[in-house]
Amino acid sequence: MTCKQLRLWWIMVVFLAPIASAQTPADTMTFTAAEFYQAILQHHPLVRQAALLPAEAQEDVRQARGAFDPKLFSAYDRKEFGQSLYYQKWQSGLSVPVLPAGIDVKVTYDQNRGEFVNPEDRVPSSGLAAVGISVPIGRGLVIDARRSTLRQAQLAVTLADADRLKLINKTLFDAAKTYWEWYLAYQQYSLIREGYQLADTRFAAIRERALLGDAAAIDTTEALISAQDRLVMQQQAEVALQNARLRVTAFLWASDETGSLPQAVDMPQTIVPQVASQEPANEATLENLLNRAAEQHPDLLKLTIKGQQLAIEERFRRSLLQPQLVLNASLLSRTPVAGTGYDWSSYYAFRSDNHKIGVDLTFPLFLRKERGKLRQVQIKAKQLDLERQQTSRVIANDVQAIWNELKALNRQIAVQQQTVLNQQTLLRAEQDKFDMGESSLFLVNSRETKLIDLRVKLEELRTKYQKAVASLWYAAGSNLG
Repeated sequence: MTCKQLRLWWIMVVFLAPIASAQTPADTMTFTAAEFYQAILQHHPLVRQAALLPAEAQEDVRQARGAFDPKLFSAYDRKEFGQSLYYQKWQSGLSVPVLPAGIDVKVTYDQNRGEFVNPEDRVPSSGLAAVGISVPIGRGLVIDARRSTLRQAQLAVTLADADRLKLINKTLFDAAKTYWEWYLAYQQYSLIREGYQLADTRFAAIRERALLGDAAAIDTTEALISAQDRLVMQQQAEVALQNARLRVTAFLWASDETGSLPQAVDMPQTIVPQVASQEPANEATLENLLNRAAEQHPDLLKLTIKGQQLAIEERFRRSLLQPQLVLNASLLSRTPVAGTGYDWSSYYAFRSDNHKIGVDLTFPLFLRKERGKLRQVQIKAKQLDLERQQTSRVIANDVQAIWNELKALNRQIAVQQQTVLNQQTLLRAEQDKFDMGESSLFLVNSRETKLIDLRVKLEELRTKYQKAVASLWYAAGSNLG
């Protein structure tokens, strides 16, 4: 087990462990976005459901292969009337389809007797054995309905894999947005709580000064109003944080390797989100994502596979325009009598003289049904090509648009960081002036409130940036996991 896996496992254990008592902020532990995504990939029900899609498609392949299963058959028919055995017919055999060429191999045994058996159905007393094949000469030689169904089912496995990837991408995309909303709620709560603590401390200090006569009594009222206002804001931020935490918890599940159903996991209050990191955007990353989208995007993969399925269907429909000519040929032999060996030199043994040959020919004169089906498949293929062109362009435009947003957010964050630094300078200067009696408490509170608002806005921009990163990967058909 790697260090990263060990850390993730430890976090999941902490999730399941009951919290016996309230803990201080020093006891908090960071739950990074990467660990969050990894936990979802390992345990989330939707991800595990997505993993079943290819397995389901494999069962469709199994069903399609069933058309090539060998078959045992037997038919018995008897008629007796007026104390006379009119006939007793019994045929048993084995039919074995051959996948590559569409040939059917057939082995039969006939045992017919009675007073009124049709002369062509008469067989030796020990029975008649036959070994033959059925070969399509025209239609069905290159491809037939069985092989077309099988090949399309095999392609459907890749189609299901694209659906699996799409469902996983959507789940992680939703999880990423939820995680960074939790981060924003946590940062807002922390900043507002810090502001309330400052206001409360200032109120206590001014009240002491007012009691000593160093400050006006009205200043205590203003300091109290400021503290009360920020207390209300803190309470609102606390509720928002609790709700955001609940939304994150909805993505957390625990499971074992036995295949049992995942169990919901609760996240204790001591778990906090990571600090938002910001990587500079470069054109190489954009080019890589565009190439990845063109090659691996689930929507494009699905359209490509559907196009391949239509190509197989078109090939099959074209084969139906050919005459249906089937050659049936069998070698015949009298079966040996019980207790005696098979006599290969016998006149009635398997030899070229003992055979049965048949030819079946079918050919519709106008082929309207076949030509109509073929044209429908060709139209669908053309529609699919046009849809793939449009989808490809939409995906590329979405990736480029989100990339432009990322670059803009980079610049906005840089400006906002400088704005926060400037506001901190103003606040320190105003505090110094207030300490010297050259400013008012109202101005200090205003500067401080403005600083809190600017810092919250900075965190909002960082949250938008992280959401944009998740949107960029999702638009490119990938995920952050």
